[in-house]
Amino acid sequence: MATFLYKLGRLSFRRRWWAVLLWVALLFGIGAGAASSSGAVPDDFSLPGTESQEALDLMEEEFPEANADSVETTVVFQAPDGADITAAEWQQAVGGVLAELEGADKVLSVTDPFAEQSGAVSGSTAYSTVDYDIVSGDVSTEMHDELIAAMEGGRETGLAVEASGEVAMGEVEMGGGEVIGIVVAAIVLVITFGSLIAAGLPLLTALIGVMVGVLGIAALSTTLGLSETTGILAMMIGLAVGIDYALFIVSRYRAELIAGHSHEEAAGRATGTAGSAVVFAGLTVIIALAGLAVVNIPVLTKMGLAASANVAVAVLVALTLVPAALGIVGKRIFGRRLRKQNPETGVPASLTKPGKENGGTRWARAILRRPALALAASVVGLGVLAVPVASMELGLPDNGTQPEDTTLRKAYDMLSDGFGPGFNGPLMLILDGRDGADLEATADTVAGELEQIEGIAASAPAMYNEDGTMATLLAFPTTGPSDHDTTELVHQLRDELAPQVESQSGAEMLVSGAAAANIDFSDVMNDALIPYLALVVGLAFILLILVFRSILVPLKAALGFLLSVLAALGSVVAVFQWGWAAELIGVEETGPIMSLMPIFMVGVIFGLAMDYEVFLVTRMREAHVHGEGPSQSVVTGFNLNARVVTAAAVIMISVFAGFAVTSTEAMVKMMGFGLGVAVLLDAFVVRMIIVPAVMGLVGERAWWLPKWLDRILPNVDVEGESLERYLEANGKGRAAVERQREPAGV
Repeated sequence: MATFLYKLGRLSFRRRWWAVLLWVALLFGIGAGAASSSGAVPDDFSLPGTESQEALDLMEEEFPEANADSVETTVVFQAPDGADITAAEWQQAVGGVLAELEGADKVLSVTDPFAEQSGAVSGSTAYSTVDYDIVSGDVSTEMHDELIAAMEGGRETGLAVEASGEVAMGEVEMGGGEVIGIVVAAIVLVITFGSLIAAGLPLLTALIGVMVGVLGIAALSTTLGLSETTGILAMMIGLAVGIDYALFIVSRYRAELIAGHSHEEAAGRATGTAGSAVVFAGLTVIIALAGLAVVNIPVLTKMGLAASANVAVAVLVALTLVPAALGIVGKRIFGRRLRKQNPETGVPASLTKPGKENGGTRWARAILRRPALALAASVVGLGVLAVPVASMELGLPDNGTQPEDTTLRKAYDMLSDGFGPGFNGPLMLILDGRDGADLEATADTVAGELEQIEGIAASAPAMYNEDGTMATLLAFPTTGPSDHDTTELVHQLRDELAPQVESQSGAEMLVSGAAAANIDFSDVMNDALIPYLALVVGLAFILLILVFRSILVPLKAALGFLLSVLAALGSVVAVFQWGWAAELIGVEETGPIMSLMPIFMVGVIFGLAMDYEVFLVTRMREAHVHGEGPSQSVVTGFNLNARVVTAAAVIMISVFAGFAVTSTEAMVKMMGFGLGVAVLLDAFVVRMIIVPAVMGLVGERAWWLPKWLDRILPNVDVEGESLERYLEANGKGRAAVERQREPAGV
């Protein structure tokens, strides 16, 4: 593969303008497709194989008039100072708001809270349900503004008026995280390369790759149901790896120029060696993200596939567009100060002062002097950070976790105060009597049983479908939707009441509703985490065995990943669940960790962690293959790559941190924080301390591979041994370079 990539790099360098033109044409073509894509993104959130999803499917079949995809808003009214909301003055004020909403755009119906037996009034609080003739995701700015205007009219009379629902939420502000990441990345790259041109090249190529990926998601969003959050997460990951991959190619290219090769030859060698590491690092990320499909949750599968597609684009950009861009910038890949060392060619003799070791070399030697102490301190430190994982609670956010100054949170609190905490998350009980059960008698029995169950505040009368074979009841818990007691109540209804109802009446009882669906989602995530970890770690372990032809190195990489991911999850729990330093990144309300957060985070972290493992250890492997001893190969690897890995990690951390600080979307903020902490720990603790410490302790055994396994494994040759043989055969090998040592030309 290294030889193929070498030829690809040289071809892209020679045909630089054609390569650039192809990528620009691709960008504009996909952009045109994104511009022509229109329509709302369908809301296909589903939980295959769960009881709540089975109940929703039955509802859609037997109660077609209850359109689950339609949009509704709950408008909540509260009279001042605890006054009775049914007083004539306040009824008139409420009526004025509802009258204005009835004439609003796309409004189908508005319920009257004061109608007889509506159940929508409790003391000083009342609510109305507004149904819209649209599907989820198709809310317009005009609809949001009309709702806010009607609410303001009610507030002018002295009422407290708040609302929940998609129309009340309006457009979600994702923030400008990518801008912060790009600015910090530019600063780091300028410091690393000492050249504005060299710093701008990875940024520009990464941005082109990200735009191709994000516009592709936008073009397919309506067809495939890709949400805006999916695009944001894909952009976050694509931008981070895109800059990193380009950074490694450019860094190796500069090293090859200093070694005495021509610019075209250096581009080919950089693509053949560092490009091989890019390919395998990208494959580990793609495996980890695409592996999310095993969870069998469509929304998670789409997130993983979209992000992995962006990573694939980043790899292709690094292998083709980056070598082409290197051909365009020419001598300016080095800063002016370095070019002055050799004005004729513009290639300096070295990036460091003669006789002076760089920081990577000094760091590696320091770790190798006390490897056991460094290893023990790192493991203990990561273990302490991982402690909060033991108390991690999973759930999906509801309006109770929104910032206190939002109308969504205020409406949630007003309903909780007026009708009880469980009113915001009622449980829907579905009675299936298609086998001939007497549904009316069964519904009466169930209602009586519900009155006796601790944890249920009230229940609503049963509603039947047209032929009387299906009935639904609403049960209101005494606790909120995300409370642990509500979870226990759902399990009690399913495990105890449902079997009792079926044995006595023959009717099947299913428990659904938003709260039950959230519980099912969390259960699915918990059950899938271990199998997913086994699949991803197993596949990546095999891939790393192929790359490093070793057993201990991949094992060390996997164990190091587990340490960093547990420590990162512990940090997420401490901030987002416990509230430690939460205000520093704008977390206004703590609560359970989002159910899909751990498994998605595990997938992303594993892929990114393997990036640094591949980039750092392949240079050690390359040095070892060419005859260096175990300790010296570690020093060589750090001498050549530590500075670049450090820069890449800082860039990736800044990208993720930018999204964590600026985004108001809970999933994006939590993911940005978790990934940033994970990269920080993995790059600077696991890869920079634990890796050299372990390599120093195990010595030559690090590269041990059973002979029988060595014979059957294909040789992927990431370290470029086959490429060196190819170059020697063509008079371009190391020996030829040492003999001729020709100046590098443009």
